[in-house]
Amino acid sequence: MDLTWTLYICLCTVPLLTLLPLWRYEGWWVRAFEFPAVQIAVITGGSLFLTLWVFGWPSGLGYGLPVVLLGCTGVQLSRILPYTLVFPNQIQSARQLRPRDQLHVLVANVLMTNRNAGALMDLIRTRAPDLVLTLETDAWWQDQFAEIEQDYPFSIKEPLSNLYGMHLYSRLELVDARIAYLVEDGVPSIHGDVVLRSGERVRLHCLHPAPPSPTENATSAERDGELLLVARELDASAGPVVVMGDLNDVAWSASTRLFQKVSGLLDPRIGRGLFSTFHAGYPLLRWPLDHVFCSPDFTLVRIRRLGQIGSDHFPIEAVLQHTPRARDLHPEPEASPREAERAEDKIAQVEADHTALP
Repeated sequence: MDLTWTLYICLCTVPLLTLLPLWRYEGWWVRAFEFPAVQIAVITGGSLFLTLWVFGWPSGLGYGLPVVLLGCTGVQLSRILPYTLVFPNQIQSARQLRPRDQLHVLVANVLMTNRNAGALMDLIRTRAPDLVLTLETDAWWQDQFAEIEQDYPFSIKEPLSNLYGMHLYSRLELVDARIAYLVEDGVPSIHGDVVLRSGERVRLHCLHPAPPSPTENATSAERDGELLLVARELDASAGPVVVMGDLNDVAWSASTRLFQKVSGLLDPRIGRGLFSTFHAGYPLLRWPLDHVFCSPDFTLVRIRRLGQIGSDHFPIEAVLQHTPRARDLHPEPEASPREAERAEDKIAQVEADHTALP
C-alpha cells in the first residue's frame, strides 16, 4: 500500500470524530468526542482541504469522502456558532442598571491540589462578587477562606478530599440552603434561596456532577441523571432561578441542550462567546465546562472568563439582573414530548434522591 492510499484511509477515519457522538451510547469513550467541537471542526475542515489538494477535484464515486467531510464540518460548526457573535443573544443585555436587582456570581474550580490560594483570594477581593462558588475544595482550602468570611457572612461548606468538595460564600442572605447528594454518595450539590438587595428571592442550585471518564464513571448516566433531575424539578416560569457550577459537560452537548429544554433556563454565552474555562494550561485544548444558567426573567450585565488562579480551570463571572418584564423578550426553551420522555429515562437509570431537592 503506497503512502497516498495510507493517507486516504486515515482521512476516511476523520468523520468518526463527528459521527460517534451522534450515537446515543453513554460510554465515556463516545461522549468524550462531544467536548472538542472546535478542535474537531478544525481537523475535519483541514482534512477536507487536504483531500482536495492531494487527490484533486473528485468525480464519480470520489465525491463520497469530500461530501462526508463537508457535512461533518457543518455539524461541528452548527454546534459552535451559537456561542459566537454571529448568533443572536439568548439573554438580552440589561439596558438600565439597577444594582439592587443584580446578582454577581463567581464560579471557580480551584483544582484540589492547587495550593496557590492567594490568587483566588486576590480575585475575590478585586471582583467583589455577591456569591462565590468554589469546587474541588478540601479542608485546606476551607481554612484559607477564613480571610473572606467577614465580607461573606453567609456560607455553606462541604470540604471533601475526593475532588468534589464544594463551598458557597455569600454577601447576600441565604435561605434554606443545604447540601444534597442527589445521585452519588461522594458528589454533593448545594440548593437554596439567595435574597437580592431588592428583597427578591432567587432559587439557587450549585452543581458539580462527576464526568464520564476512564477514571470516574464509565458512562455519562450519573452526570446526565443529576442534571436532568434538577432540570425536571425547576419551574423557570414561576420565579427567578440560577443554576451554576462545573457541570463536566460542554454547552453544545446533547445532554446540556436537553437540560436547557427541560429546565427552561437560558445560557448567557449564546450570542456572546465560548468562554472556555478548561483546560487552563493548554490553549489549543479548551472548552466550556463551567456554566451559569438563569430563568428568562433575568437580563445580563456582563459575563467574563477570568484569569489564571493556578487551577486547570479559569473562573467564570456573571452579573445577572432580575428583570421580570424580560420574560416577554426571551423565548423559553421547551422540551418536546419525546425529549421529556428521554429525560425521564435518563433519570430512571440512576438511583436519584428526588426528596433531596428543596
